[in-house]
Amino acid sequence: QVQLVESGGGLVQPGGSLRLSCAASGIISRLSVTGWYRQAPGKQRELVATITTGGSTNYADSVKGRFTISRDNAKVTVYLQMNSLKPEDTAVYYCHLNQFRNDYWGQGTQVTVSS
Repeated sequence: QVQLVESGGGLVQPGGSLRLSCAASGIISRLSVTGWYRQAPGKQRELVATITTGGSTNYADSVKGRFTISRDNAKVTVYLQMNSLKPEDTAVYYCHLNQFRNDYWGQGTQVTVSS
């Protein structure tokens, strides 16, 4: 069974930075794709960024140039470096992993951007 545990959320002022981590346990395929999604109050969950084991990345337009996703395959951990944070980035951020057509989700971590 795959488990995902996020950490690193919190309160930050506009323009600040945060780094989220997602540690995966269980059987993780080299073909898996991991990523981050977020859900703000009253809105649908949306894609933030994804990364393959080969390092190919994909970002939502709203975070391009500000967020960076990376993956340590040895530690089976995915990171999301978030810079130049804006109030509209406030949301619960969820780690996601897809392999063998199965989706796995972390419990979510709150990110609040406010002065």
